[in-house]
Amino acid sequence: MPFSAQPPASGEPYVLSASLDNARHLSSLLRAVHFQDHATCFATASGLRVTVEDAKCIQANAFIQVEIFQEFAVQEESVIFRINLSVLLDCLTIFGTSSLPGTSTALRMCYRGYGYPLMLFLEEGGVVTVCKINTQEPEELLDFDFCSTKVVNKIILQSEGLREAFAELDMTSEVLQITMSPDKPYFRLSTFGNAGSAHLDYPKDSDLMEAFHCNQTQMNRYKTSLLKPSTKALALSCKVSIRTDAQGFLSLQYMIRNEDGQICFVEYYCCPDENITEVEL
Repeated sequence: MPFSAQPPASGEPYVLSASLDNARHLSSLLRAVHFQDHATCFATASGLRVTVEDAKCIQANAFIQVEIFQEFAVQEESVIFRINLSVLLDCLTIFGTSSLPGTSTALRMCYRGYGYPLMLFLEEGGVVTVCKINTQEPEELLDFDFCSTKVVNKIILQSEGLREAFAELDMTSEVLQITMSPDKPYFRLSTFGNAGSAHLDYPKDSDLMEAFHCNQTQMNRYKTSLLKPSTKALALSCKVSIRTDAQGFLSLQYMIRNEDGQICFVEYYCCPDENITEVEL
């Protein structure tokens, strides 16, 4: 890779430097959480996490593990900055979103620290483009505190099952109701749209169900407008983990395999809709 051998420029060393043979591995994951203009980036020795929030009700995290990168170096325990995600995506796809067969856009990403821009060096076919994106003071983010010990119900579903559900259900409904139970209907998705109510049930022994761990019956409603951004990640994923805690907070964790077979994760957290009263099963 042409960038990996380049030494840092004179002056302060980079607190973050990373390189990728194929920038599309990063841009596709970032598009999966791109429902707001700005994102907060966290870099640690484990890799890069990009977080996007909206209205303190929904949070999306794209996890790009260190193994995805050809080079990844962080000089501090953690490096945090806020960035315009729309601009970052425009830069990453500056050579276009689809490369010619056998070609890819190589990326080197460098950041000197607080107050400095994020530097992108992109190369394709011998042409190098340098982008400088201003960084901002990171804002305080929601802590959903979604640790495994607080999870009440969890299922793992093949993504095609959820994609079919979203295609069949009436998405004019203001809410999506999710029922998870150790007894029938086990896992049910319900909408209440212009055409009336619709329900889609998944038996716990369904071929699409990879794991089923439900401890108690929970029925929660979530604003469809908050869940719609997660369909970008759903379209890329092969499996999805659906978890709820005692308060009805929802975690959707999508497992995404890139074209090189590497695994990454995108996770959405969503608050339950408090304006809807619980109805009978």
